[in-house]
Amino acid sequence: DSSVRGELLNLTQERLLRLTSKMKQNFRGVGRWEQTEDVYQNAAMRLYQAIHECPVQDLKHYYRLAALQIRRELLDMCRHYRGPMGQGANHATQMKSDSRPAAVDVQAAPQGAESTDMSAWSEFHQAVEELPQAERDVFEMTWYHDLKQDEIAKVLDVSTRTVKRLWRSARLLLHESLSDQAGQSVQF
Repeated sequence: DSSVRGELLNLTQERLLRLTSKMKQNFRGVGRWEQTEDVYQNAAMRLYQAIHECPVQDLKHYYRLAALQIRRELLDMCRHYRGPMGQGANHATQMKSDSRPAAVDVQAAPQGAESTDMSAWSEFHQAVEELPQAERDVFEMTWYHDLKQDEIAKVLDVSTRTVKRLWRSARLLLHESLSDQAGQSVQF
């Protein structure tokens, strides 16, 4: 029922908007081009469609679905802006002495830290998606939904100790995965 899907999104809108804002801060390259509300709206449309295709079974399922859609939206934006023809990869803003942007030749844009940051965040979110289900559930509820461990324990119907163990395991798995991809130790 579309009215129920809409109401569910309305009830969780503030939480998802806060999460979008929090997560977008780590994507400096995306933040330069996109407003938080636009990112949220795209993720919410994905979530609305996903709920239609896969009806929500319980709160855990809804959190998982929301985290997946937010992650997908951020990854798509990351790919869009960091690609070889993307705005983020081919644009630089040089400031004049009076702090106003100066015109810059698009071809002269440097391939700097912004592109590297976006690549790292893309790899991070892909690594989250590859975590085992139990670890991914705890990680998503902590990282994306900003829930406390006792709240997660209630949603998952497990003990707080189990949540702590899964949180630690998820971080270790991500550390290993990202260290292997980078060929060096990654601090997480």
